[in-house]
Amino acid sequence: MKHTRILAAVAATAAVAAALTGCSGASGSGDDTDGAGKTLRMWHYEGADSAMGKAWAEAVKVFEKETGAKVQFEEKSFEQIRSTASQVLNSDQAPDVLEYAKGNGTAGLLSSQGLLAPLDDAVKKYGWDKKLASSLQTTAKYDDKGIMGSGSWYGVPNYGEYVEVYYNKTAFEKAGVAVPTSLSEFEAAMKTFAAAGQTPLSESAAEYPLSHLWYQLALTKADRSFVDDYQLYKHKVDWNGEPLTYATQTIADWTAKGYISKDASGIKAEDAGVAFINGQSPMFVSGSWWYGRFMTEVKGFEWGTFLFPGSEFTPGSAGNMWVVPEHAKNKALAEKFIDITMRPEIQAILGNNGGVPVAADTSKITDEKSKELIENFNTVTKRDGLAFYPDWPTPTFYDQVNAGMQELINGTKSPAEVRKQLGEQYAAGVKDIVG
Repeated sequence: MKHTRILAAVAATAAVAAALTGCSGASGSGDDTDGAGKTLRMWHYEGADSAMGKAWAEAVKVFEKETGAKVQFEEKSFEQIRSTASQVLNSDQAPDVLEYAKGNGTAGLLSSQGLLAPLDDAVKKYGWDKKLASSLQTTAKYDDKGIMGSGSWYGVPNYGEYVEVYYNKTAFEKAGVAVPTSLSEFEAAMKTFAAAGQTPLSESAAEYPLSHLWYQLALTKADRSFVDDYQLYKHKVDWNGEPLTYATQTIADWTAKGYISKDASGIKAEDAGVAFINGQSPMFVSGSWWYGRFMTEVKGFEWGTFLFPGSEFTPGSAGNMWVVPEHAKNKALAEKFIDITMRPEIQAILGNNGGVPVAADTSKITDEKSKELIENFNTVTKRDGLAFYPDWPTPTFYDQVNAGMQELINGTKSPAEVRKQLGEQYAAGVKDIVG
């Protein structure tokens, strides 16, 4: 699930939720999973042909067989769930289980309003904490202010997402370029393509791709403490420090060298992805959510992926989560369903269809390209390398970062001016959250 369409809607969600009266309660976990005569109401917004849609459809069949309950799946769009969640979850019309966006402004906000049931007992019962890497657990836990990373469990992710480099193998071979294993080799590869009159990176500054690259560059100079400070407000972020100074200057430099087109200021993510599909640029730095699409739509060349060289960290996180509303009528059954989606056989369906499972038996993944996707993700999680996304810290930062990137590649602001602007916007947004 693309995280970028999540935080862009936070302000509207927050405005509704702030008017509600919170409630509290305990997890419904227990042994009441005899579903005879019961109906589990479920909402999610994944397409039937998507990796998640296919996996969860099979999970429904298993659930109905094992519990005797029926599943009433109510198809909702992301926008329907986003725009109505606060009202519906605060009523007796709440579903029993639904897919919801992770992050401080979404699941965190609802948890702080008492609209989501804590799942700590279910986590212990089913051992979900043993199946999820520590970095994947961060977005499942929220404190009493709705800030991720600590406190009770309010959701369970069963897929992941991360940013990597997609590359045109055919173009690389023709140019005599090897897959880079260091940042200097990456720059050398771009120089080769630029010298041949080709823009090396397909980019979008109107939406998320360029801000992801900017953050990835910062991560090449960062450690875990930087990530915790930036994402979790552990300490004040130094916008004049090496990570953010290097990242901002490098975007300007790469644009000046022709590695990034100035036209990217008006290009959207869809256009950048399609440009890669059409072979217009040999590299595209973006998320795993493109993987399944590239598997079916790239026809004119061979392609592959590699993790961004020279960095222990990468933008990424657990995917969106299953949550159980506080007003759900069948909490124990909801938790049983969540557990089924975590089983290896269900995770394998997800993995073999272009998704990133979090608890799969990799020997059950038979598609070679899917194996590559999952192996890279496992490499990142094993080294605790998921660093979340650049726009996550505040509800308004997505638009602000994109605007800064546009000004940077247009040359209307210097790197120092962009850093100053973003630093002030970041600080103001964090202050609104933590006080």
